Amino acid sequence: MATAAAATTRELARATTPAIREMLADISVGLTREVALTAPKIFQLNHRLGPREVVKLLVMILRAFVDSLRVPEKPDAADLLELADTLAETYTHDSLKDFILALKEARTNGTKFYQSLDVSTIYRLIREYFDKKAAYLENQHLDQKAAGASHQAQAVELLGEAAPRMLENVAQQIPADHPHAEGLRQRLTITNQKARRGLITPEEAERQRAETRRATERKPRKAWKPSPEAQKRMDKRHREENDRLMNGNRD
Repeated sequence: MATAAAATTRELARATTPAIREMLADISVGLTREVALTAPKIFQLNHRLGPREVVKLLVMILRAFVDSLRVPEKPDAADLLELADTLAETYTHDSLKDFILALKEARTNGTKFYQSLDVSTIYRLIREYFDKKAAYLENQHLDQKAAGASHQAQAVELLGEAAPRMLENVAQQIPADHPHAEGLRQRLTITNQKARRGLITPEEAERQRAETRRATERKPRKAWKPSPEAQKRMDKRHREENDRLMNGNRD
């Protein structure tokens, strides 16, 4: 970067240098979309370095790419300056490493230039790279959603498996105020121990637990009321008792 900083934008647009090509080659080693995604974006570099410096760096990248191709007809300095400015304004939320990777892929994927390279071809190659990047990000997003749905399904499945056991545990709790709470707890403990040791079958264990649960149920007692006929007999007895007492007092 020091070499690029020392040179003017026009100098970089006219020709590259071995030092710059070596630097860009070093950056491109191991460069992937994942790495490019984490690099500082153009708009961030605009704030940090200034828009003119960002355009200069893009010019340096473009010139090195053009000079790496053995074609007789190439864009001139003015073409590269204009293209760099357009790219800086268009791809503000992408990184310089994206451009390095885009041009590296264009050079190594067997792109044929037919003895000629113009600005429109370079722009097309870069646009194709960003189209692939957009598809890559979309697939990543879908994979994350699918993974999230899979995790959610697993959680629901685990909950579905655990829910009966949770309900079973709740159902097996003996009310503290039950008059036979201690005996019921002992009965349930013995059943569970026998089941764990294989002394009784799961079906028999479930039957014994069901009996214990039924024993814990305490039906509410409704307030007792006599039937109409019984109420009449009670009223008659009460009247007779009252008459007897009253007659006895007169005597």
